[in-house]
Amino acid sequence: MKHLAQCLNVTYEEVPLVGRRLSGFRSEELSHAVVTRADMSAPSKLPEMNFAQLFRWHLSRLPSAWLLLVQLVILVLAPLTNDSTASHAVSWCLSALALLLVATIIRNSPIYTGFGLFFVIVGLGLSSGVLLGFDSPDLQVAAHLVEAVAYFYGAAGLVMYMFEDEYLTRDELFAAAAVFTLLAWGFAFLFSVCQVWYPGSFNAVANGPRTWVELIFLSFSIQSGTGLSDITPLLPAARVLVALQMFSGVMYIALVVSRLVALQYIAHAPKSEK
Repeated sequence: MKHLAQCLNVTYEEVPLVGRRLSGFRSEELSHAVVTRADMSAPSKLPEMNFAQLFRWHLSRLPSAWLLLVQLVILVLAPLTNDSTASHAVSWCLSALALLLVATIIRNSPIYTGFGLFFVIVGLGLSSGVLLGFDSPDLQVAAHLVEAVAYFYGAAGLVMYMFEDEYLTRDELFAAAAVFTLLAWGFAFLFSVCQVWYPGSFNAVANGPRTWVELIFLSFSIQSGTGLSDITPLLPAARVLVALQMFSGVMYIALVVSRLVALQYIAHAPKSEK
């Protein structure tokens, strides 16, 4: 085990975790990855891995970081989206990539895989229909509902993944941030559905529905507890959703953040205190 830890360039305690994340590799790919990882100090050995193997290697080590990066890119590009076909295509590609990363995380987490992958596949299909021009309100509502469930399911899988062991890894730190963004996105999708089913759910300008950027801003404001949003829920359904997100935000800090802090303390505590 210690020799394997040296080959993988990880701590002795992280070996079981790395093994779990590499479970999707074929044996020959895993052998090649281990050898390449052991020779990481020699730059001449890196080109032996093709792009697909290299990408899968990095994805297997830090899947939560990739998901977090894609979601932050979507968030930054959100104000730049408009009604053009190219803008919708780029937005859809990034959203589809986020869903695929959610599927990867679900597959590698302790949560039941089949149920989550079903919602990811259905969400991709429905969002593709919206992109192709079948933008009826019912289809949009169905797409947002399914995507919300997929994001919540992915967040649950990440929480189970973080609580599965007693070790704090780099990917688990990214997972904590990814859980926050997954919950924010999931509730933003529910807010979008709510204002379609119940017009006037949120205070609006010129009696129009809130845009996606405004809904994601509302979701982040509620999830973080900062209360900076100028959008107010007016109808009972919207207020219930907001109350549920307030509860999830508090429990996120109470459970996820506090556990990570405790694990970090345990890892660096003096041996006499362990």
